Amino acid sequence: MDCNCFDSPWPPDDLLMKYQYISDFFIALAYFSIPLELIYFVKKSAVFPYRWVLVQFGAFIVLCGATHLINLWTFNMHTRTVALVMTIAKMLTAAVSCATALMLVHIIPDLLSVKTRELILKNKAAELDREMGLIRTQEETGRHVRMLTHEIRSTLDRHTILKTTLVELGRMLGLEECALWMPTRTGLELHLSYTLRHQNPVGLTVPIQLPVINQVFNTSRAVKISPNSPVARLRPAGQYMPGDVVAVRVPLLHLSNFQIHDWPELSTKRYALMVLMLPSDSARQWHAHELELVEVVADQVAVALSHAAILEESMRARDLLMEQNVALDLARREAETAVRARNDFLAVMNHEMRTPIHAIIALSSLLLETELSPEQRLMVETILKSSNLLATLINDVLDLSRLEDGSLQLEIGIFNLHSLFREVLNLIKPIASVKNLHVTLNLSPDLIEHAVGDEKRLMQVLLNVVGNAVKFTKEGGISVSAFVAKSDSLRDPRAPDFFPVPSDNHFYLRVEVKDTGAGINPQDVPKLFTKFVQSQPLSTKNSGGSGIGLAICKRFVNLMEGHIRVESEGLGRGSTAIFIVKLGVPGRLNESKLPLLHKGPGNQAKQNFSGVKVVVMDDNSL
Repeated sequence: MDCNCFDSPWPPDDLLMKYQYISDFFIALAYFSIPLELIYFVKKSAVFPYRWVLVQFGAFIVLCGATHLINLWTFNMHTRTVALVMTIAKMLTAAVSCATALMLVHIIPDLLSVKTRELILKNKAAELDREMGLIRTQEETGRHVRMLTHEIRSTLDRHTILKTTLVELGRMLGLEECALWMPTRTGLELHLSYTLRHQNPVGLTVPIQLPVINQVFNTSRAVKISPNSPVARLRPAGQYMPGDVVAVRVPLLHLSNFQIHDWPELSTKRYALMVLMLPSDSARQWHAHELELVEVVADQVAVALSHAAILEESMRARDLLMEQNVALDLARREAETAVRARNDFLAVMNHEMRTPIHAIIALSSLLLETELSPEQRLMVETILKSSNLLATLINDVLDLSRLEDGSLQLEIGIFNLHSLFREVLNLIKPIASVKNLHVTLNLSPDLIEHAVGDEKRLMQVLLNVVGNAVKFTKEGGISVSAFVAKSDSLRDPRAPDFFPVPSDNHFYLRVEVKDTGAGINPQDVPKLFTKFVQSQPLSTKNSGGSGIGLAICKRFVNLMEGHIRVESEGLGRGSTAIFIVKLGVPGRLNESKLPLLHKGPGNQAKQNFSGVKVVVMDDNSL
């Protein structure tokens, strides 16, 4: 028995028509609502580039809706007008739909390119965001570096610099520990010098040749090292996961490393090791900007330490200079005391010793004129000779002392040069005649008669040189030659300190004294002008020399801007003494400021004093 639970009041065909009718109604309703939404979108959008496409697409939708709406009247009997309207609507819909489809063929590539550009812009924006983040990070790093550099360079004490560096790095980077290993004096080990948390005993040492240390020292970059390496075992023992550890070298520049107009070689540097540790049991890792911060700080610490080293060196130099100044002041005071003592001694010699000696000489000379036995005469002659030698020695010592302390000045004046040589010859001839020696004087015709200079010192030099020639000559003779030295013969390679300057206002007098005496070993010639030193055969007991005569002559000649030397071919072959002095020409100098000394043609030696009695008075009571 069939049971129909649901019986439809319409036949199946009518039911299908009803469903189509309802569907067309809702389709038409939807088609009419979409254009309203598109119109709202076009009105609100100010940058959409395809408004006309949306208008065309809206018309297509409206026509489709109108077609479905008109189709509602076709389900029942309809008139020809409805059919005509329906046909027109479908034709318009077909035309608009085809036009829209063709337009979409051209629009879709543009839309795709817009999408691509949008993607590129998004990537660019992301890249700019990353760059801005990097710039902000670098600015933050630079700010930290400036702050840290200011803290480091605010002092020039080495210990303060290093402690400040560890504290500031620990604060900025949030470190668990930061340590500094310094090289020992031997350079073979690194010892733990500074730590951040004060948890480790300072003074631990590790060999400097460890692979991890060489790895860090061979690069200027910060290097990640194992937390279990010897230089990183600074945490107390416990159950934890150690954080990342980096190490960086710190150059230690010394003053000896710096060169003028150049940087020191890297091989001459010594390095310290800075170890930085992140907190334990944390997933934090080192970032690139943090490593860069550590590298920059290491360089800044190196510069600050070099400045501190320069300051320490300057302070040591200042202390040394102060010590030297104290020593120099003490030496100056001692020298002044010695000078005063010498001056006192010279004053005693000048008055208290020369006066008795002169009295002995005078009384001995008078005693020789009395009737004496041969033995008595020999003793008096010995006394007179010894007194003369002692007087000469005292005079030489006084002259040498004045020369050495610079107090002796030349007495410049106009004198008769020819008369000076004749007077010296007259003084020497009596001594030479006793030894049966002949003395000759040769004056060059071009030698001017009057000159400007120190007559007394020139005579003293000439007497000393000629006297030495007579003293050390037993037979033969002595010749004295004087002439004007030519400019081409002034320079002498054996006198490197002599620099003659020819001029029309002065000339150079050259004097040569030749003898046929004992001669001198060539190797002993340099000793002749050293005070209190005698050379063979000068040091014989019959020479009667003190060893300072030629030394004084050399200083007198140097004062007269000349030089002196002695030549000899050896013992027994005689010798030649040559000296050159600078004298002025009277007519070409300012004579108003010069004293007139023996300017006339006369000579003291030509005056006759025979028969004149002389009274010698002395306040010496001895």
